[in-house]
Order: sequence, then structure tokens, then C-alpha cells
Amino acid sequence: MFKLKNVISIKDFDKKDIEYILNKAKKMEKIAESNEYSNDLKGKILGMMFYEPSTRTRLSFETSMKRLGGSCIGFVGIDASSVSKGENLADTSKMLESYSDAIVLRHSLEGVSKFISDIVDVPVINAGDGAGQHPTQTLLDLYTMKKELGKLKDFTVSLVGDLKYGRTVHSLAYALALFGINMNFVSPKELSMPDEILHDLEKNNISFNQTNDIKDILNNSDVLYVTRIQKERFPDVEEYSKIKGAYLIDKKLIEGKNLIVMHPLPRVDEISHDIDNTKYNTYFKQAFNGVPVRMAILNTLIKNKF
Repeated sequence: MFKLKNVISIKDFDKKDIEYILNKAKKMEKIAESNEYSNDLKGKILGMMFYEPSTRTRLSFETSMKRLGGSCIGFVGIDASSVSKGENLADTSKMLESYSDAIVLRHSLEGVSKFISDIVDVPVINAGDGAGQHPTQTLLDLYTMKKELGKLKDFTVSLVGDLKYGRTVHSLAYALALFGINMNFVSPKELSMPDEILHDLEKNNISFNQTNDIKDILNNSDVLYVTRIQKERFPDVEEYSKIKGAYLIDKKLIEGKNLIVMHPLPRVDEISHDIDNTKYNTYFKQAFNGVPVRMAILNTLIKNKF
């Protein structure tokens, strides 16, 4: 059984929890593809609080809930809610708790999802908290790797780009460590993986390599997990300008290599469009995989609660 009442951080998961969700997601695929139908969550409502912009995460949660027969309410952006009138986060959360059976929250401040989960009595799902964590993205990333490589062991993942502010790679590093998967960290020195995460990996004897040069790891990568340099996370725009476009993954760079290219999206200029129609492109499959994985999460949390 899945023991978690909320999905706040991937650090709350053990291997069995992750495997439970991935196995359940596999059973949800035909429903996600509209080849089968489900009313498992008929009459249930998902409350969505998105204080930051979102496309894939928000739409895939909405799709997942509706594929299971449920419905969604909520808002995107401060201007679309009473926050613009001065209502505080706790009051907004308590209000949405009274209208819904689970809450999905995205916020610019790290730790907000944990705070909300302590004051409401419905399941809370962290859809990204600043530069902190993005656990449901990590679960769909693992699901994608397992589908594409046929396993979750004995391969190497290279995380490329913004490793300092990138919440997706923070969550993913911890999850890959649970499965003993080797990692390469490729970034400008200004955007290297936080020391706290490196320390945790070392403490658990997880093998990793750090470099600024992507060519160092191309022959030792089964997965290139590419992230954009996030302008919105930089306190100084000039610092962003110095390192934007630090890496460009194009067909010429990886041709002949035995790897797949993943990206949490949106991409800006870090993956060339000449990869889109090649065998390396896995990022669009990855985006679809968010639906069965989030269906599995919603189905599990809401059914366990009620």
C-alpha cells in the first residue's frame, strides 16, 4: 500500500512508494490515451492553486482528474484570486479545502506546500515550490526512463543546465539515488548542484561526476536530462545574461551516441529543433507521461483519504 497522505517532497518517498505509483500509472495508460474510460473519481473535485505560471503541470493534472471522472476548480496567478485583495495563503487554502477533495499547489516560495499540508485536512500535492522540489515531475521522469530503457537500474543520467535553481533536477537527483543510478552534473559553475544535495549523495555512496563541459559525458550517458537556464530565478538579470545559452543540444553533438534526450519543458534555446524528429527525442513522450502518472497519484491519494 502507498503510505503517504500528501505528495510534498520526493525525499518522503521510498523505493516501494515510487514503484507503487509507477506500476499503477502503467495500468492507467489506456485511460490516459482515451482507449478506456474510468469513473473512479466521479463526484470528486480537485482544487488547483497556481500562484506561478504553468502549462504542462496544470493541464496534465486537469486532464488526469477528468479522465478519472472527476472535476477541477481553482485559479492561475494572483490576479485571478482574492490574494489580489489581500487574502493570505492560509485562508485561501482553508477556503479551497472546503470545496475540494485534494489540493494541487504551485508557489514561488520553497516549503509552502508543506505549510499548507499541515493546516488542511485533504491531500496536498506540491506542483513546484520555487527552487525547491517538483515531486510529480520526478515520478513521470522515472516512469519515462523505465519505459524507454526497460529498467530503473544500471544506467547513467546526465543532468544538464540550471542545477542550482532547477527544482526538477533537485527532486530527480534524490529519486535516482534511491535506485543507485549514476549521475553526471553538467552546469556553469554559477549554477552547480547545491552542496546540500551533493553531501546527501556522498553520504549514501551514490556515484556522480561534475563538469562544465558537456562533451566530457556524452560517451557515458544513457539519458541527457536537459533544463533551461531559468531567468525568473535569478536575483540579478545581468548574471543571467552572462550564462544564458550555455549549452545547446543539437543533432550534430549527439549523433551516433546511444542515449535519449529528456527535458521537463518548456525549452527555450537549449535543445535544437533538429532533434525533434530523431530517435533521441523523448521530451514529448515525457510530457504525455505526466497524465497516467498524475492519474495514479490522484486516484491513490483521494481514494486512500475517503
